[in-house]
Amino acid sequence: MKKIITICAGVLLMLSSAIFAAEQHGTAALEHANAAVEQGKANNTTELVKHANAALEHTLAAALVLKGQAKEHMEAASSELEEAATHGQLRHTDIATEHAEAAVKHIQEGNK
Repeated sequence: MKKIITICAGVLLMLSSAIFAAEQHGTAALEHANAAVEQGKANNTTELVKHANAALEHTLAAALVLKGQAKEHMEAASSELEEAATHGQLRHTDIATEHAEAAVKHIQEGNK
């Protein structure tokens, strides 16, 4: 009986830590994606790329532990952030900003 309780407690701990990690990555991704949008609106492509890449790391990490629509939104946000970073490196600030804004919407949906 004690073994079963210990195993159940371990499983619950692993599940709760995965959910907590997804929440942390989702929050960090949203912060960086919003910063990328702000920098894009300020015509600062260097910082836009920096924040888009940071947000990308967090959306990819969150997508690893999420499921269903939340995972799909994080994956879509990752694609948008890749586009934002690519266009930012090419100094296409308006296009990069649009992709960052789209990523913000997907991250918000993925964090629900």
